[in-house]
Amino acid sequence: GEFSDLVWEMQGELGTSHCYEFGGDYRKSNQYNMGKLGCGYKLSADGKYFIFENILYGESGDKNEVSPLLAPGVNIENGDHLIAVNGTKIDKNIHPRELLVNYPDQDVCLTIRKKNEKKNKEVVVKTLGFESPLMYRNWVETNKEFVHKAGKGKIGYIHIPNMGNYGFAEFHRNYLTEYKYDAMIVDVRYNGGGYVSQLLLEKLNRKIIGYDTIRWSKHAESYPSEAVHGPIVALTNEFAGSDGDIFSHSFKLMKIGKLVGKRTWGGVIGINGQYSLADGTITTQPEYSFWFKDVEWGVENYGTDPDIEVDIAPQDFVKGTDPQLEKAIEVALDELKKAPVKRPKFDKKPDLSLPKLPKQ
Repeated sequence: GEFSDLVWEMQGELGTSHCYEFGGDYRKSNQYNMGKLGCGYKLSADGKYFIFENILYGESGDKNEVSPLLAPGVNIENGDHLIAVNGTKIDKNIHPRELLVNYPDQDVCLTIRKKNEKKNKEVVVKTLGFESPLMYRNWVETNKEFVHKAGKGKIGYIHIPNMGNYGFAEFHRNYLTEYKYDAMIVDVRYNGGGYVSQLLLEKLNRKIIGYDTIRWSKHAESYPSEAVHGPIVALTNEFAGSDGDIFSHSFKLMKIGKLVGKRTWGGVIGINGQYSLADGTITTQPEYSFWFKDVEWGVENYGTDPDIEVDIAPQDFVKGTDPQLEKAIEVALDELKKAPVKRPKFDKKPDLSLPKLPKQ
């Protein structure tokens, strides 16, 4: 531990991002992993049982992105009562999470009582080892639904969690349905960085110059394909860094659209991480510095400023509101009002019938 502290202090003297030290000769600590049910719990008024609340539905196509309480045949709903876990009764002195320690990804027996019934029943569910994929999917789907509604059916929404393999896949998972709206919000808040930003920027920067119509389809595909018809607004914050910084700054520099949110992290000096020490410690040193034509070396240790700065205050978070997302919707609608999207009707098709021959 002392050696680790010393290396961190030494790396810190470089004054750049991505200077890390991790791993090495640490003693293994005990692991007490918990099984998760993808929900919240509220103690009953009499303190004799817990009540299920905020059961998360993310995406049923992935077992890690839906609450086990929503599995077929389980049918647990918000407001139902949790009486016991694996036969051990719970009350104000025993929280359900205590009884789920050491039960990740395992079958557990829950004794429940439906909120409008008097009899208990037992159900078996398989817990989650981690709730983060479920919470992320629920957050993205909630944002998407909010944007579709608040944007009056005119705005699509995608979130890019990082600029690596997962972020690239996540981008296309949502983009392929959302780009058909008149406008789009591209959310890179909390982006963990990576290396694919230029691929995503190339796609977002596509400008429609024509369409490909299909004989047996009512829909026409734009050329270039998968291009957004109208304005694009990007969302960023102080937790978007590395290639998330680069994406945010490039989005402005390429004039794709307005950037809304907070100044980004400010770390664009890249690393390899190929050096290890004798005890297995990994160290990273700055190797790839980044230069932009407008600010030169200025993104490192500063970040990039949004065109429109919007903060999320603690009271906003408590209320469950997202002023940054609301502002992005406002900007997109305003851009659409200034320049409405005009989709071609394809009604003046050429007449390719045979010409009439002159009479002999």
